[in-house]
Amino acid sequence: MSAQPLPGLPATDALTDLDLKGVSETIRARRVSSVEATQAYLDRIAQFDGVLQGYITVTAERALAQARQADAELARGERRGPLHGVPVALKDLIAVKGVRLTGGSQVFAHHIAEEDSPIVTKLDEAGAVMLGKLTMHEFAFGRAATDGSLTDGPFPTGRNPWNVERVTGGSSSGSGVAASAGLCAGALGSDTGGSIRGPAALCGLVGHKPSYGLVTRRNVLPQCWGLDHVGPMTRSVWDAAVLLQAIARYDPGDASSSNTRPPSYTRELENGVRGMTFGVLRRFYLDWPGIDPDVKAATYAAYAELERQGARLVEVDAPTLDQAQGIWGALLAEMYEYHRDLLREQPEHYRRPTRLLMLASALTPAGDFVRAQRLRARLGREIAGLLREVDALLFPGQAEPATPFPADPTPVELVRAASRYTNIWNLVGLPACVLPSGFSREGLPISLQIVGRPFDDATVLRIARAYERVTPWHTRRPNPAGWTPRA
Repeated sequence: MSAQPLPGLPATDALTDLDLKGVSETIRARRVSSVEATQAYLDRIAQFDGVLQGYITVTAERALAQARQADAELARGERRGPLHGVPVALKDLIAVKGVRLTGGSQVFAHHIAEEDSPIVTKLDEAGAVMLGKLTMHEFAFGRAATDGSLTDGPFPTGRNPWNVERVTGGSSSGSGVAASAGLCAGALGSDTGGSIRGPAALCGLVGHKPSYGLVTRRNVLPQCWGLDHVGPMTRSVWDAAVLLQAIARYDPGDASSSNTRPPSYTRELENGVRGMTFGVLRRFYLDWPGIDPDVKAATYAAYAELERQGARLVEVDAPTLDQAQGIWGALLAEMYEYHRDLLREQPEHYRRPTRLLMLASALTPAGDFVRAQRLRARLGREIAGLLREVDALLFPGQAEPATPFPADPTPVELVRAASRYTNIWNLVGLPACVLPSGFSREGLPISLQIVGRPFDDATVLRIARAYERVTPWHTRRPNPAGWTPRA
């Protein structure tokens, strides 16, 4: 059967306009087959990705073979779960056997992965269909490395579907593009200092950075072992919860993997926030001079909505927050360790901004690295103390909406403005979720961020859903008519 078109839209657009839950339920109800759904996304990629630049590699044959298998299983009544037959895509640092693994860099432009990441194995077990590998900033080095050029290197930077002249954020740029523009039903990204939450915030998505150790990083190209996280980027909170459920499992092959049994991330999604207490980091975030007025107004409106639902908000603070940017920067010394030999052998294959960042990280004195680790521990204790008093912390996802592409690599002040709202939460390894909370006067997405206790991802998602279900922001879609660059 073919997809039933929504009013005024052809069948393909009706399907790709849905969130992951909608696609899943449509396949389950047999209104559309997995093959038809997969082909609809492949057609949309062919139509729009030449402008949006969300994909590095499209695995059409693999995707259609997986979809045929899913249809055969579903016809026999063997449904594996909500991801069965649903087309998704992965940031191109997650290894898929037999598929290019580029890390967004000329260094690995022709590298073929020899084995799957356990993340891919888990998605296969869930019956998901993989459409391909998504654009990313080179080796996940975020906005500083590549936003200044749309064409530098072999893999162009993704364009924001809400305005193709605006940045997507990084480093999971393709994940933000593809999930927002309906080039997949959901995506996975990675987050070392905000690389899930930044693009999700700027592209109008839910982006969830899981608790550190909840999702394996084995056979995922590293940036910093002590800061890296892998997580979902989707159109709704339910979608993020389902993707997280599929990939959150203990991996004995990853020394950082936590031997904990994840709960159901959807069971309590609708339980609301009545009786909860949330901490507001007003001094550090809302009173910071760099925050955009539209972001600030949307955040206070979100607070008011959660109070209306029965939550209590209190002001909190942590002194070491003021040193967090410096702590995070010192710990980036880890990234040089992975690239040391490659950088010596083929420095010309790295983009210049990336190469300079690596070389700068190599110069971090050992004493500074040690001091940063001590301050990191102090920050962790302070935040843990706050979370003993409140159920979660709430503040904006980013300081400002998506900015225009600069002529040169992103100015340092813009990088600091973006990372201020995200990289702190990599230092302490806590679950952090951004979700749409409004739009700027220019029609660009604004987001709210929720940070919770260690491995309490379920509560973070529950809070996000409580806000999402009474607001319209997550239902809006970017207009494909705008996906043409200005001359």
